Amino acid sequence: MHDVSELFWQASLGEIKRGYRYDGEAGTYTCLICGQMFADGEVFAHGERLYEARKYAAVHVAASHRSPFHFLVGLNKKLTGLTDHQKGILELFYDGRSDNEVAKELGAGSTSTVRNHRFALRERQKQAKVFLAIMELLAERAPKKSGFIDLPLNTRNVDERFAITAEENAKILASCLPNGPDGPLAIFPAKEKKRLAVLRHIVKYFDPAAQYAEKEVNAVLKRFYDDYVLLRRYLIDYGFMDRTTDGSKYWVKP
Repeated sequence: MHDVSELFWQASLGEIKRGYRYDGEAGTYTCLICGQMFADGEVFAHGERLYEARKYAAVHVAASHRSPFHFLVGLNKKLTGLTDHQKGILELFYDGRSDNEVAKELGAGSTSTVRNHRFALRERQKQAKVFLAIMELLAERAPKKSGFIDLPLNTRNVDERFAITAEENAKILASCLPNGPDGPLAIFPAKEKKRLAVLRHIVKYFDPAAQYAEKEVNAVLKRFYDDYVLLRRYLIDYGFMDRTTDGSKYWVKP
């Protein structure tokens, strides 16, 4: 079974699906599976081809670990909740096998059995979405520390400890937004001072005189980061935006 690093748990869903994470401050791409790092500006060889760091990180994941899917499926039951039998079925589905081929491979004898497995897995997927939504709502509703969930930080004051110069701010934004100020983010920084610089920048894309529906907020945030729910939550937690109790309207706080 595979071990999971702390960096893995800090990664977003999109980064986990890619299998690597970019650190804008260090200028490195790190494999979430084995921890190997590839620095921006370096060129890496694979076979007869040369790759820059970002592309090589993806090549490395495929060459050394097959795919993020196979890594995740290989995690122990405590993390996946999957039995060995279910993992085997998922791997066959991932390989593009038909229901009939899967039935023969497993000796199930009937494609209806395989279809039942597909149905059960889809039900688990729905349950997982509902559970994630519940935990996000809990995090937004209960702004306090907990032993089992990373809850919001809106009880923390944004004070002079996080003041930065214009030069520092420009450097942070350049590292986090390598393609320009309109995004996307290469990484959402873990360090609070840098996180605040990014949030200050993003909130400028909202009209201070306007009110927004949640979908409209999400549409703006999606251009910056796949995990737009995380950005929305932090904009509220750090006091850059506010919303109605039912979440129907959002606006920039003065």
